[in-house]
Amino acid sequence: MPPLLLFDLDNTLVDRNQAFRGWARRFLDSWALPGEDLYWLSTLDCGGYFPREALMRATAARYGLRVSLELLLRDYADTMTELIQLPETHREALHQARAAGWTLGIVSNGATEQQLAKIERTGLARLVDGWVISEEAACEKPDPRIFHLAAERCGLRPQHDDASSWTSSTWMVGDHAPADIAGAQVAGLRSVWLHHGRPWPELGYHPTLTAKGLPEAVTGVLSAPRYAPAA
Repeated sequence: MPPLLLFDLDNTLVDRNQAFRGWARRFLDSWALPGEDLYWLSTLDCGGYFPREALMRATAARYGLRVSLELLLRDYADTMTELIQLPETHREALHQARAAGWTLGIVSNGATEQQLAKIERTGLARLVDGWVISEEAACEKPDPRIFHLAAERCGLRPQHDDASSWTSSTWMVGDHAPADIAGAQVAGLRSVWLHHGRPWPELGYHPTLTAKGLPEAVTGVLSAPRYAPAA
């Protein structure tokens, strides 16, 4: 069975927070609002973990905007898709893993339409073997089912093979400890946490490796033993 390398999407493969700041600047400019409120919007956003509807309602209330929630959400989604980018160093890292014989996949929590638009817009659809998005899958990280589904969509058959035959050669790379790293642990996978300059926040579990960014994460995976030792 080929080794499998799974990636989170936002703030792992693509810089979602950078795109958010781009949307926020455009939003503030378009409504002639104070530019320094970029900090307020970024804080409320919580790196994408504050629900979009709640963010837009709070924003409209703060500024007394007389505009529909649907219009705000559509503008947000369209602008985020327009601004999202796959850094060239990340593209090269994926090519490096592919050349080393790895199967590649994406496991993302989020809304299907928006996450799929990011995958297609950045060219990731042509660079990986499969993906799964929580909304359409009806399960989300850290639920181990979403990792099993990702393996299936990447061409593996975890439901037919001995579980250890795929989990021992599969890694998960992500920036969010509760979703990506805890999810990998409960699914029996090794993991790399992208720290982005942050200290590790949890006591009950830890990643296999840590890295400052995706290229370093891929290098770490390719340098590690391909198969995890038996527990």
